[in-house]
Amino acid sequence: MKVLLADDDTERAGAVARVLAADPGLSVVRLKPLESLADAVAGLAPDVVLVDMARPDRDALDGIRQVAALDQRPVVLFVDQDDPAFMEEAILAGVSSYNAIGTPPPDVKPILRAAVALFRRHQRARDDLRQAETRLHERAVIDRAKAILIKQRRLSEPDAYKWLRRTAMTRGRRIVDVAGELVKRMEGNAE
Repeated sequence: MKVLLADDDTERAGAVARVLAADPGLSVVRLKPLESLADAVAGLAPDVVLVDMARPDRDALDGIRQVAALDQRPVVLFVDQDDPAFMEEAILAGVSSYNAIGTPPPDVKPILRAAVALFRRHQRARDDLRQAETRLHERAVIDRAKAILIKQRRLSEPDAYKWLRRTAMTRGRRIVDVAGELVKRMEGNAE
C-alpha cells in the first residue's frame, strides 16, 4: 500500500514516516514543499493519503476537498487537538478517518488500514446506489415505451415487452436503448 504523507512539520513527518516504513507492506511518499495535495495525489497515485495538521485550519481542508472531488481515495487526518466542529467540516470535505493524537505518534498502520476499509465500503455503497438508480431509470424508460405501445398498437403489457425484446434482439441492441429511442421519437412527435 502506497501512503502519501502530507505534513508541514518535518520532524513530526519524519517520525510518522519511520513508523510506517517499518512495515514492509507500506511504501511512504511525501508531499513536496509548496506542492498542492491534489497535484501530489494525481502524480503519485497513493492508495491512502495521510494528512497531519498541528493546528487544524479550515483553509487546509481545501486540498482535501479537491482530492475528494477529483480523485477519490481514503484520506486520514491527524490533528493535535480535538475540535468537534472542525471534525464535522473535515468529514464533509472528504476525510475518511479523523484522529486527534499527541506526541510521539502512535502506530498509525491500523488507523490507515481501517480508513481504507471504511472508504472502500462507502465507495461500494455509492457504486451500488448509482447502479440501482440506473436500473430504476432504465425500468422507467421501458415502462414508458410499453405504455406507448399499449396505447398506439393496442398491445397487452406482456406483448409490448415482447415487441421491445424482439426489436432489441433483431437490432443487436439493449432493450432500454430501443425503448429510449421509441420514447424519444414518440415524445418528439407529440411536440
